[in-house]
Amino acid sequence: MKPILRNLSFVAAFGLMAAYVFLALRGPQGLPSLLEKRRQIQQLQEQNQNLKVDVERKQERIRLLKTSREMQELEIRRRLKLQREGDTTIFLPEGKKAAPK
Repeated sequence: MKPILRNLSFVAAFGLMAAYVFLALRGPQGLPSLLEKRRQIQQLQEQNQNLKVDVERKQERIRLLKTSREMQELEIRRRLKLQREGDTTIFLPEGKKAAPK
């Protein structure tokens, strides 16, 4: 009779552990939370990569502005709206932005 009680207690203990694991995985910090965190991590990694590309592009522009006299002149004329004698500049009105749907 003792082996039956011992086997029954092992089965009961295993059942309780299985129930605990099931409830822990289904709870607020279980699998849904883990999947959401992984999605957030992936989204942040994509944003980080986009920012790195943006920083590299801006660093290249800064390097060009430091070294290229022509780029400096173009930037000065663009920002200060200056032009050389004999140049013709046409300013077009900015297009209206489409209303969000």
